[in-house]
Amino acid sequence: MTATAPRTARGEKTRRKLLEAAEHVFAELGYTEASVSRITERAGVGQGTFYLYFDTKLRIFEELVEDLNHRVRQAMSEGAASATTRLEAERAGFAAFFRFTAEHPALYRVIREAEFVSPESLRLHYTRIVEGYIDGLRLAQLDGEIGDIDPTVAAWALMGIGEMIGMRWVLWGSGEGGAGDDADPTASGTTAVPEHVLDEMMRFIGGALGRGAGRSDEEDS
Repeated sequence: MTATAPRTARGEKTRRKLLEAAEHVFAELGYTEASVSRITERAGVGQGTFYLYFDTKLRIFEELVEDLNHRVRQAMSEGAASATTRLEAERAGFAAFFRFTAEHPALYRVIREAEFVSPESLRLHYTRIVEGYIDGLRLAQLDGEIGDIDPTVAAWALMGIGEMIGMRWVLWGSGEGGAGDDADPTASGTTAVPEHVLDEMMRFIGGALGRGAGRSDEEDS
C-alpha cells in the first residue's frame, strides 16, 4: 500500500499536498463521490502530477489511512511521553488523541469508509494502535500498577472508549454552543474534551484497570 516515494524535498512537499487535499475531499464527499480531479484541484496540481505518486484513487485512500494512523499514534506517544504512571500515560494519550481529532475530523469518516473500501487498511489501522496499548499494559502489570486483566481485551476496550468519547465531545461539540453539529459526525467540534468528562472517563478506566471487584482482601494476604 506504499505509494511511490518522492526523490526530492519538492516531491515530498507535492505528495504531502496531495494527501492533505485527499483528507479534505474524502471527508467532504466520501470515497465514491471523491475523484482524482477533485483531489488535484484542491491540491493545486495537475492530474498528471498525481500519477507520479499514486496509481489510483484507492492507492491514495490507503496511503491516507496509513498517514493518519502514523500521525495519530505519534501524537499520542508524544503526549504520554512525560507520564510517570500508567494512568497518567492513559490520560495524556487520550488528551492528545482528542486534540488530533479536533484538528483532523476527517479521521473518523476516512477510517469508517475503510471498512468497505479497504478492509485491510482498517485492520492495519486498529491493530497498530492496539499493539502499543498491549505493550504498555503488560509493562504496567509487571510494575504492579494495574490488576490481573487480559491486556489484549483491555487494549481494545480502551480504544473503543477513546473513539466514542472523541466522537461525542470533540466532533459533535458540547451541545452548548460548540462548533460541532450533532447531525454531522465529520464536523469539527470543541478543541478538547471538557475536564469533567475526562475526569469521569479516567475514573472509570482507573477502576477497570485496577484489581477489580472479583478479588477480595483475603486473596491479597
